[in-house]
Amino acid sequence: MDALLAADRDRFPDLLRSVTDLAARELAAVDERPAAHPGPAPAPEPLPDAGVGADGALERFARRWAPGFSGSAGPRYLGFVTGGATPAAVAGDWLTAAYDQNAGSDTGSSAGALERETLAWLRELFGLGTAHSGAFVTGATVSNTVGLAVAREWLGERQGVSVSRDGVAALGPVTVLSGAPHSSTEKALSVLGLGRACLTRVPLLPGGREAVDVARLAEALDALDGRPAIVVANAGTVDTVDFDDLRAIAALKDRHDFWLHVDAAFGGFAALSPRHARLTAGLDAADSVCVDLHKWLNVPYDAAVQFTRRQDLQARVFHNAAPYLGLPDLPDPDFLHLTPESSRRLRALAAWFSLTAYGREGHRDIVERNIALAHRLGDRIAGTAHLRLLAPVRLNVVCFTFAGEAPVEELRERVAAAARAVAASGEAFLTPTVHAGVPALRAAFSNWRTSEADTDRVFEAVTAATAPAT
Repeated sequence: MDALLAADRDRFPDLLRSVTDLAARELAAVDERPAAHPGPAPAPEPLPDAGVGADGALERFARRWAPGFSGSAGPRYLGFVTGGATPAAVAGDWLTAAYDQNAGSDTGSSAGALERETLAWLRELFGLGTAHSGAFVTGATVSNTVGLAVAREWLGERQGVSVSRDGVAALGPVTVLSGAPHSSTEKALSVLGLGRACLTRVPLLPGGREAVDVARLAEALDALDGRPAIVVANAGTVDTVDFDDLRAIAALKDRHDFWLHVDAAFGGFAALSPRHARLTAGLDAADSVCVDLHKWLNVPYDAAVQFTRRQDLQARVFHNAAPYLGLPDLPDPDFLHLTPESSRRLRALAAWFSLTAYGREGHRDIVERNIALAHRLGDRIAGTAHLRLLAPVRLNVVCFTFAGEAPVEELRERVAAAARAVAASGEAFLTPTVHAGVPALRAAFSNWRTSEADTDRVFEAVTAATAPAT
């Protein structure tokens, strides 16, 4: 054994304490860490021939790379939809690495059983029934891809073919209908060989809404003359957290043949709040569901889940047909038969720790507190003369732009400059978007650490970056 490796093995507890010390210092200061580091990264160095040992690696990381990391785990990083990591989730994630279980297979380990317990808890949390089975994946993109892969196999079943055996060409033309699909849906259609062009965008409700017009969706289904299709519904859109009427869409199944996939990447967490659970009513009627956990569950990257009512089709698509792995044993096959990955880490452990530590009530509190903070920021922006909300604050995202009229390109440049200025201040991080053709900024609240004081600091950074020149 290499001498450095042997030395690290012998002093492993000391090494872990050194890592703990660094992590503890970083986490103790995360509230004040700059939300973003727009500056240049260190220049790359060549691969070392001789190593420096784990202590040397830790020192070099702390010196070269750590200072440039963003404060994405902190309370004022409001870009994209980025959660933090609760203390219990961090502990679970560290133990995931320490135990190093391959969660793809149940052979010789209880890791798969822990994941199934966690999935059952999450299913209950989101109001899904026992007809839904699930699996952990990396994020919403893979979750949507898995759900649509099962939908693709269902389309084949309706036509008497197996796409997993005969290929996507056996399907012929495919129609996917959606109102305001997330970009990951189009990416999934590309990966699955269905093609981005098979997506038909159904008109939305008027008044700047991002929810699909169910009457127009019904018309689009009527036009298919009974040909089966896929409908992708949204439980929380990116810009304004708008929700499709899931119950009304599901009711269309009484006279139309379609697979209902619901992208509930972060909007699904509305189910935790008694005041907002009505938004997810009908989620249980979905044939497949996407939920992203490293958003509002506040577990470390990467973690998401997918649920489906047709695990048999899922196993047909993803089973790994090797003699040493065995065939899928329904209704509880090894997870390697259910997702694109065969080998993977035990992603469920961080979620299990956080759910065990804080329960339904603790996570409900995170969700409701973030919603209240989004309304706080939205109210302050609505009261600012040079800014305006582009949509009401429905849940946890504030979408806003400059007041007054301006050409789109000029407005796009002003929004981009404001986003850069906010990031450069270190006080906050927001991401730009375009809503209903209008360039805008969006602030997404999903971190358990964010407070009213943090929200006020975000507002001050935004107003400083957007205030008219005097």
